[in-house]
Amino acid sequence: MTTTVDLVPGLITTRDAIAAAYGCGTFQGIEPADKAGKVFVFSDPSAGEEYGYTFDGRAEDDEFGPLYLYTGAGANGDQKPSGRNGSLLTAAEKNREIHLFVAHGKVPGSGAMRQRYIGQMMLDPIKPYDVRRGPGKDHVMRDVLVFRFRPAPGTTPAWTKADRLPAAAQSDYEITEPVVDVPEPVRLPKQSGAKVKETEQHSTAETTADIPAGQRKVVRREGELVKAFTAYLAAAGHKTHSFQITVKGEPGALTPDLYDATDHVLYEAKGLTTRANVRMAIGQLADYRRHIPNGHGLRVAVLLPSEPTADVRDLLAAEGVALVYQTENGFAGWPLVSNQP
Repeated sequence: MTTTVDLVPGLITTRDAIAAAYGCGTFQGIEPADKAGKVFVFSDPSAGEEYGYTFDGRAEDDEFGPLYLYTGAGANGDQKPSGRNGSLLTAAEKNREIHLFVAHGKVPGSGAMRQRYIGQMMLDPIKPYDVRRGPGKDHVMRDVLVFRFRPAPGTTPAWTKADRLPAAAQSDYEITEPVVDVPEPVRLPKQSGAKVKETEQHSTAETTADIPAGQRKVVRREGELVKAFTAYLAAAGHKTHSFQITVKGEPGALTPDLYDATDHVLYEAKGLTTRANVRMAIGQLADYRRHIPNGHGLRVAVLLPSEPTADVRDLLAAEGVALVYQTENGFAGWPLVSNQP
């Protein structure tokens, strides 16, 4: 007799039941079920508390809608986008669905955890994951892949207030490598016949309406801009990195684009040279600089793909923010002149 599990958001089940129904494993956080065309993801935010914090949880909605963060596989050392992590990154390419569960207390009389089914997910088409700094099981800091899940088209996730990202217990910062690249956008294939409620059938071939292709290009352009400028600084003998800033009482982290440690300058990059983007960068820099260590004498600058208008340049000067922009031959505005704030 074949065991079946009806994947309806809100379902309470166990990993053994999922394994029996779909042929996946029962011990890892990411469990591919190749024959069933699925990848099961099991999130347990409390499991990371013994290491100080966790990245798992329902993040704040952004301009593209709901977002759930999930820490990748790998207990110690830098996590890599391969192995079980790779099964998430290649799920769309291989036409496999991603299904998210959250730990929901222990089975009575057993050490096993119950699992609450959140719903079918997809990786964010703009940025499938972030690289963060976090402790491993050995308590040594390392790079962590934090996957960015969006609800699959037609899915109404069964998450609750309890699933939200926990607030940081204290303000702190961690030195990180600058973001020098943006992963290729994830292409979403036609959804296969998942066993879900009729109201949750998936018929959208690709999710481009929710996150426009133009926005994907802008974000990628921003990553490429930072990558090019980082190489430019390195060629001049400058040391660069960035920061992961946690703020007490707030979930998530602030992540400036680039810090030039040689010149003590913090950069915020934008993929479009528009007034709105520059105004956003000014606000971000004002927020970041309050949390940067050794902030005395810190200069801030906006990094753009082209020269803005004269009035936008005046705005930056009035706010004490330097301007660096890309040209055919390199970058104008760098090195920053000594009389700039």
